[in-house]
Amino acid sequence: MGEQKRKAASKAEFIFGKKNYKWLFIGLAFIVIGFILMAGGGSEDPNVFDPSIFSKRRIRLAPTLVLIGFGIQVYAILLNPDKGSKK
Repeated sequence: MGEQKRKAASKAEFIFGKKNYKWLFIGLAFIVIGFILMAGGGSEDPNVFDPSIFSKRRIRLAPTLVLIGFGIQVYAILLNPDKGSKK
């Protein structure tokens, strides 16, 4: 009887559930994609201006994806994994 209690006590309990981790990875993917889209656009010669740094992809799309990713991360942290599950 004591061994069962010890096994139950030693069993690791995670703070987040499966749903939380799924949403965390989705949010992380949005953030990574946003930063990848922001990268580049520089010029090899510092005396030459490259207007591609002001493209809509780098100014609007990429930061929007990063902010959406951070919003998904907050949602994933606040999500109650026990709600709606059948126990």
